[in-house]
Amino acid sequence: MDYLEIKGGKKLSGEVTISGAKNAALPIIAATILSEKEVTLTNLPNVVDIRTLLKLLTMLGGTVEYHDNVAKINNGSISSTKAVYEIVSKMRASILVLGPLLARFGECDVSLPGGCAIGQRPIDLHLKALEAMGAHIEIRGGYVHAEAPNGLKGAKIIFDKITVGGTENIVMAAALAHGTTTIVNAAREPEIEQLCEMISRAGVKIEGIGSDELIIEGTGGKLLEFEETEIIPDRIEAGTYLCAAAITYSSITLNKVNPGHIRTSIDKLESMGCTFDVQDDQITIHPAEVLKPVNLTTLEYPGFPTDMQAQFMAVTVFAKGESIIEERLFENRFMHVSELNRLGADIWLKGNIAAVKGVERLNGADVMATDLRASSALVLAGLVAEGTTNVHRIYHLDRGYDNLEGKLSALGADITRKKEQN
Repeated sequence: MDYLEIKGGKKLSGEVTISGAKNAALPIIAATILSEKEVTLTNLPNVVDIRTLLKLLTMLGGTVEYHDNVAKINNGSISSTKAVYEIVSKMRASILVLGPLLARFGECDVSLPGGCAIGQRPIDLHLKALEAMGAHIEIRGGYVHAEAPNGLKGAKIIFDKITVGGTENIVMAAALAHGTTTIVNAAREPEIEQLCEMISRAGVKIEGIGSDELIIEGTGGKLLEFEETEIIPDRIEAGTYLCAAAITYSSITLNKVNPGHIRTSIDKLESMGCTFDVQDDQITIHPAEVLKPVNLTTLEYPGFPTDMQAQFMAVTVFAKGESIIEERLFENRFMHVSELNRLGADIWLKGNIAAVKGVERLNGADVMATDLRASSALVLAGLVAEGTTNVHRIYHLDRGYDNLEGKLSALGADITRKKEQN
């Protein structure tokens, strides 16, 4: 097992190119099931979650060529509609094959994804929506068994709460359904917008792209032909590098980034004293003279992203004053707090609210990652902690960051991947 050794205190400088968004790539990879023709996807990030979902497609019988951030996927030869526990247990996003498999083949078995380190993310909203579209669903032996032998039918789906995965699953299912599907209270993330645009370019009429109400006219079972699709930049990776610059009082430039997707992160860092030069696909951050405290509350897009909460908490550790962070989306998304406190942070927790009192310095120590974004918060803290910080269990990081240590090293950080000694 690998860990990262970080020797803190180095200023960062230079440029970093932002990779494709994992959270955009995953539903788009799943959507290729809606076609029996070859689909080319470019700008895929080289991360574990992408390789896992591509492996699932091959286990279903599809063929995949994947190298240099480009995948050529052909699902014309899919011979199985069972997504097995071995894969789904490794990555919750595997549940995204449920909608397209059911829509194309009229039946499928998809393993229940189980729990999640950052909290419960049940799929009941996915299943209720598919049932409203005429599917018959049973839970058997830890699998979702879904049938719609005569195809799915358009329906009005009203989500009781905003669900990103649920919206994606139903968009894909509705693409091949008979009739019109309306999704009310749909998630609005840029990743969903790109999924809808890809499906729309394949000939499916979709109204309301980018809004919280989507109207989709299905093809009645006719399979799609997708154009080559370039995955949008990863807004969470971009935000993480902005936080790396802020916490180290450094100036760096981000290339291949969409500033509109990270407006909330830019706004919060501006309120903390950082300044920005923003171009079409490039952002340069200039450090604050003194980091100011900030209050933030995680919300669904376009609100402040829960996936940036941990990284911002690391930055607020050095703010002059007290910051208040409220986590409204996941009940266990403060597991990085105890590890940051091990390094010398002063963070107090009560329920879903964290109070962060700024400190003068952190001291390097061994810390343990508990989830993907917590991992990056510990790396950020390690960049400024005095001495050496070892971040363990970085397999979490490898799920979502493409060459994090390589990119930080190129910016001037002293960070090395090492093997754990048995």
